[in-house]
Amino acid sequence: MLTKKEQRLRRARQTRIRIATQGVARLTVNRTNLHIYATVISGDGAKVLASASTAEAEVRSSLGGAGKGGNATAAALIGKRIAERAKAAGVEKVAFDRAGFAYHGRVKALAEAAREAGLQF
Repeated sequence: MLTKKEQRLRRARQTRIRIATQGVARLTVNRTNLHIYATVISGDGAKVLASASTAEAEVRSSLGGAGKGGNATAAALIGKRIAERAKAAGVEKVAFDRAGFAYHGRVKALAEAAREAGLQF
């Protein structure tokens, strides 16, 4: 019997294999109950080009303190921030890696905000 985390990582594996063959930078999302994290990783998987999360002090204060990073509004803010940072690092096109999480709720909010801020998936 696989644990919940093992099941998620198993779902993520196939996506990562497909993204690796494309050779483009990938936007990876990780979510926990309290926070959401977004990272842009180079095409060869060697370097983190940009990252943003609700765990950053600046973001936490704008969201209104502890425990506010686990909602769709916070996810949308992170989507906007990661798009800006990726563009600053010279990345326009990314492959969206939802890491086995359902494209729904916070993950969807982050993706749509990143698209609106000019990142191409």
